[in-house]
Formats: sequence, structure tokens, C-alpha cells
Amino acid sequence: MIDYTCTNDVALLSIDDGKANAVGHAFIDALNAGLDQASAQAKAVVLLGRPGVFSGGFDLKEFQKGPQATEALVDKGARLLLRLFSHPQPVVAACTGHAVAAGGFLLLAADTRIGAAGAFKIGLNETAIGMTLPVFGLALAQARLSARYLTASVVQGELFDPAQAAQAGYLDTVVAVDEVRSTALARASALAQLPGAAYAGNKLAIREAVITQIRSSLGN
Repeated sequence: MIDYTCTNDVALLSIDDGKANAVGHAFIDALNAGLDQASAQAKAVVLLGRPGVFSGGFDLKEFQKGPQATEALVDKGARLLLRLFSHPQPVVAACTGHAVAAGGFLLLAADTRIGAAGAFKIGLNETAIGMTLPVFGLALAQARLSARYLTASVVQGELFDPAQAAQAGYLDTVVAVDEVRSTALARASALAQLPGAAYAGNKLAIREAVITQIRSSLGN
């Protein structure tokens, strides 16, 4: 599901489940394992989606098992997102297509987001599917999205094309599809040259309130 390689201090985590890159237990375990390896071997991380899809969100098959299974997966996913958001190394997301719901949160948790131009949908559709966002979702949205787009994104569940997503705050840069991977790797390589302790210190300091808010909502 997630292929790990490390070249020139940049860990590349290529996500491809052959479908929608749904965030399920196996996805979360694999991404955590990749971050463990990156912490030991690299100085920056790139999350790369499969062609046409970064992530379609949480695994709905798991949700169909009932409230307990849903709560367990959402809690586990929230802890992964918190880990990404507070990961001391630079984290660059290479958004290769659609990024919806938990896929959108993965973008919000990354430091720099490179998106592919095209007929893709990006955003948080929880309202449209009858879900209320938990604390981690609200906190990430408030921390990373433009205030002008918060109501449309969080309350109204609007999905955006990549250009609009960049204006809203899901993406930082939009490039041609065939340039996403190379652009993300180049950006990560540049960020890897920054002093690691200073990067981590400033990242954690500026995000401290959000990190504390999310961590407190998750309990132990």
C-alpha cells in the first residue's frame, strides 16, 4: 500500500492501494511505519498519491461495521494526522488528484502541498454526508484554511478544483500532473537543507496551541 524509498535525505512515501487510497487501519499502520523510517534515515518527507487520487478519505467499509468500529478508525486517523502535523521534519504532500474528507485533512496536516492541475475535487465533504467534524478536523481547518473559505469548507462541505483549493488553503502550489512528483521532491530536498532543530522548534512552537487542542481531545 505504501512504498518507502529514501534518496538524498528525502523519504518518499508512495501511497497506492489500487483504488481510492482509503484511510483504513492498514493505511495508517503503513504510514506510521514510513514516518518511523523517515525519522531515522531522512531529513524531509514526501507523501505521494497514486495517479488521479491522493486519498478519498476514511475507509467507509470500516464505518459500515458500526459505531465502535467507526470511532476506533477515526480516533486512530486523528492520531496519525496529529503526528503528521507535529512531525519535526518537513512534510511535503504531492497531491496527485482527488483529496476528500480525510484526504483533505492529510493535506492540512502537511507543511507544503503541491497539487496536480485537472478536474479533481479537494475538500471536506462531511456536512454533505451527514457528519459533524470532530475537534481534530475543526482545529486543522482553522489552522490551515483561509478564513474566507472556512464556512464554505467546514459548514457547507464545498469541494474545490485545484486552483480554488490553493486559494482556500488546501494547496500551496498547482502544477501540471506530470510535474507533481518532481516538484514535491525538489521542494522537500530544499527544505531538507534547513537546520533540522530550528525547523522542528519553530514548527512545534507556532503550532503548539493546535497540537495541544487536538491532543487533549484524544485523551491518552
